[in-house]
Amino acid sequence: MRKDKISSAVIRRLPRYYRHLDGLYMAGEVRISSSALAADMGLTASQIRQDLSCFGGFGQQGYGYNVERLRHEIADILGMNRNYTAIILGAGHLGQALLENFPFQRYGFRLEAAFDVDPALVGSTLGGVRIYHLDEMADFLRASPADVGALAVPGNVAAQSARQLAKCGVKGIWNFTNVELPEQELDGVRVENIHFADSLLALSYFISEEPL
Repeated sequence: MRKDKISSAVIRRLPRYYRHLDGLYMAGEVRISSSALAADMGLTASQIRQDLSCFGGFGQQGYGYNVERLRHEIADILGMNRNYTAIILGAGHLGQALLENFPFQRYGFRLEAAFDVDPALVGSTLGGVRIYHLDEMADFLRASPADVGALAVPGNVAAQSARQLAKCGVKGIWNFTNVELPEQELDGVRVENIHFADSLLALSYFISEEPL
């Protein structure tokens, strides 16, 4: 089935499946049933079977799922085996946290460079990645194209920075700016928005609903 026919909700559950299967694989588990997987993840067995059927048949009746194989298949569906490359635009506190702590390689991305305008940062290396001046980005990406740009700049320059990334040929933008980007101006570049405030406020709602 073509990926554009698969719902966003299914796609967004796939990383959860991968994460759980990865834990099982690392623990030495060989197989798991859809009912056991559902119980572990707070889903239903039918939901899991329906989700996975969008991409083919991975289980065997009476056996369940081979953990290693299903983990590998989901990694392949998610593009983790395609050697994607990434850069970070903005090497302030959040950009530095990504550079030093986020395991890009574990998820199939090779982090190539970071870009900033702060003279105190330009020319330095964090997490084994060199930080270049923003003015060098176009030339850098012309020579070494990147698939994804992580956007960690101040909100007042978010849209402008996103347009720069799109102009330089990135396929996707991982947006940490808490600003909605003008996707209609980004030439078909995919945007994944990360809103920390949304998660915190959702948590605020849920704990507010708890009885005192």
